[in-house]
Amino acid sequence: MPTPSELSRDLRRRTDPDLRRRRWLVGLSLLGVAIGQVVTLYQTGIIRRLPDPPLGPFDSERVNASDYAYKRLQVPDAVLMIATYAATAALAAAGGRNRAEEQPVLPVALAAKTLFDVGTNLKLAQEEWADNKALCAYCQTASLVSIASLALALPEAARALRNLLGR
Repeated sequence: MPTPSELSRDLRRRTDPDLRRRRWLVGLSLLGVAIGQVVTLYQTGIIRRLPDPPLGPFDSERVNASDYAYKRLQVPDAVLMIATYAATAALAAAGGRNRAEEQPVLPVALAAKTLFDVGTNLKLAQEEWADNKALCAYCQTASLVSIASLALALPEAARALRNLLGR
């Protein structure tokens, strides 16, 4: 395992493919957090409008003000979105440059988390449409973030799994 100084240097300066993908994963996760923040501002009454693209089946205000958006844990669902993308960012940032060999559970956990996120987002999109006959543009952007994150997480996770299985 790297020392804190090595971890700092690895995360900030190394340019190997795994670290480049992990940086993208952190950035995409923080984009997911930002999306969640905007929707949370609407769902808690801090802002009054959620603009939508001019085309498509989008009505973010209707979706995010509906029962659908408040039915889990008595919390606006965008607050939960913030937490889940923050967890993904933490998994992407955890460990040094050789974590697939030294801490293989981290890349495997990251890939599992991103796969779970994709499945959850697809299920939520189906519910969103079924309940509202509209989609939230912000939520569907977050779905694209999750799909891209899964693709970025897979190469390191595959190598980590090979290490875990002794191949």
